[in-house]
Amino acid sequence: MKILLIEDDLKLIKYIKKYLTVYDYEVFIVEDFECIVETVDRIEPQLIILDINLPTLDGFYFLKRIRKNHTMPIIILSARSEEGEQIRGMELGADDYITKPFSVGILLAKINAVLRRAMQYSEENKIEDGKLVLLEDSLKLQYEHKTVELSKNEYKIIKLLMQNSGKLVSRDELFDVLTDYNRFVAENTLNVNISRIKSKLKELGLNHVITTKRGLGYVFYPIDN
Repeated sequence: MKILLIEDDLKLIKYIKKYLTVYDYEVFIVEDFECIVETVDRIEPQLIILDINLPTLDGFYFLKRIRKNHTMPIIILSARSEEGEQIRGMELGADDYITKPFSVGILLAKINAVLRRAMQYSEENKIEDGKLVLLEDSLKLQYEHKTVELSKNEYKIIKLLMQNSGKLVSRDELFDVLTDYNRFVAENTLNVNISRIKSKLKELGLNHVITTKRGLGYVFYPIDN
């Protein structure tokens, strides 16, 4: 299991690397802080440990850059303990945030925890359209590093739309996947759930993904990679 450590404190690097190696992790170190993103692309680690105070640009900058193309777990290490800084890190896509000084045992526990969560997601049945992922077992919709939860009806509708990406899905086809076969109830259920799905896609930063074809049905347009 490859871990990339992006840190400039040599003593801390040696300490973390020695400890994690004992637990069979292969730890890589960033040697050129001008080429952090290129190093991530080359090594393709399963997890990244990222310091915020780096010699070049702020670690938050690199977090944002890495998240554009990669979904591996990222744990932030930082001497900045302010709540606002921690919130900023999580909003930019970090999986956890550890303030310095810290116990390396706690770091190991958090590494194991985020890797278990990542493994759970990777093994889950899913439908993908570009970076948009429908997690079927947990009824969640994920885009880049944001996730929203779906109701059963929302899940059934978005699943059918994603399976027919770019094609017209008629209202009758959507009625068929809803559990209530009363036509009047199904009409209202579909309208309400389409509206909720659009709102949740908007939460993920996706607008105009579902287009209404009045009197016919809906088209789910493929997500740009």
